[in-house]
Amino acid sequence: MKRYLLSICITLLSACSNLPPAIEDPPLYDISYSQATQDIAHFKEAPVRWGGVVIDIENEQNFSLVQVLYYPLNNYGRPRLDKPNKGRFLFKSAEFLDPTVYKKDTEITVAGTLKGDIQRSVGNKTLRLPLISATVIHLWPPYVPYNYYGYGGYGYGYPYYGYYGYPYYWGGYYYPY
Repeated sequence: MKRYLLSICITLLSACSNLPPAIEDPPLYDISYSQATQDIAHFKEAPVRWGGVVIDIENEQNFSLVQVLYYPLNNYGRPRLDKPNKGRFLFKSAEFLDPTVYKKDTEITVAGTLKGDIQRSVGNKTLRLPLISATVIHLWPPYVPYNYYGYGGYGYGYPYYGYYGYPYYWGGYYYPY
């Protein structure tokens, strides 16, 4: 009986994460964007996990090409939009990526292999951008900040846990007079 209980607990704990392992766990040698752009030929075919915000998508007959504004990733693989962006990169997917799903300003993380660079025009300037062959693509849901101090607007400005405003008291329940 103890053996079954232990296996059930381990199964439940392993099911807590809903992220793909390639997104949640960085590669063994995590290559940064600045390293790759300085010497792209040295890091060709290296595994990478990069993320950012979608800028543009181009769908061709056999593949989709997505341009992303690069941001550093946090521990879970989500782009940190509070940090400065470093530049742009492109990733190529063999699947059709719908432009309404992969729309502009959507947060995304991509895991794959670095294939080299590709030339793209940005305004009147021509840039050489790193190109990734994507194996795993993860779109992040919009971030909704949590209101720590109460419900429905009560508690703003009160740095006390449990205070919900008049006519409530410290436990959050109505206090009859």
